[in-house]
Amino acid sequence: MRTSPAVEDYLAAIYDLTSSARPVIGARLAKHMKLSPPAVTEALSRMARAAYVRMGPHKEVTLTKKGKAMAEVMARRHRLLERWLTDILGLDWAEAHEEAHRLEHALSPKVEDRLAAILGMPSTCPHGNPIPGMAGPSSAHPFPLDQAQAGTTVVVERITEEAEADRKLMEHLWQNGVRPGTDRSLGRHRPRRVAVDLP
Repeated sequence: MRTSPAVEDYLAAIYDLTSSARPVIGARLAKHMKLSPPAVTEALSRMARAAYVRMGPHKEVTLTKKGKAMAEVMARRHRLLERWLTDILGLDWAEAHEEAHRLEHALSPKVEDRLAAILGMPSTCPHGNPIPGMAGPSSAHPFPLDQAQAGTTVVVERITEEAEADRKLMEHLWQNGVRPGTDRSLGRHRPRRVAVDLP
């Protein structure tokens, strides 16, 4: 049975939000998806009945095995499309994120596999987020950029999917050269790896 694009969007958003240490709750999901809290509550209830998500005692949302499998498909398609849109078509990453969101629902498994092969089986999207089903990138215990201490140099490891939803932030980071693999000097100590996780 085909999953609706709306359910796919919810599953992908929950998957994206689970990459941070904070629990996923309806209010956070509503803010991330730019939807009303009542609409999100209703959708989560339907998704729980369909066994895509579980609701915890403190209203935290977790993906079931079924939900996680579909979420990983959507994350893989989205991140491969972002890589294609930036690396091959030359879009900036804020545009690529929005265009990938438009295209991800229409991508077939055959085209998805061919796209991965043409791109050289990349391990991450242009923002540094791992692509499900690919060999994972090495990580050196990243932490949010706003936790970096004065007197250190950091290496940006990734821009989280949550941060990607903020177009103004993405444009700011792009214009200022903040990309995965770049150093940000806050002092003279040895580099540490960080994730940009600001909203």
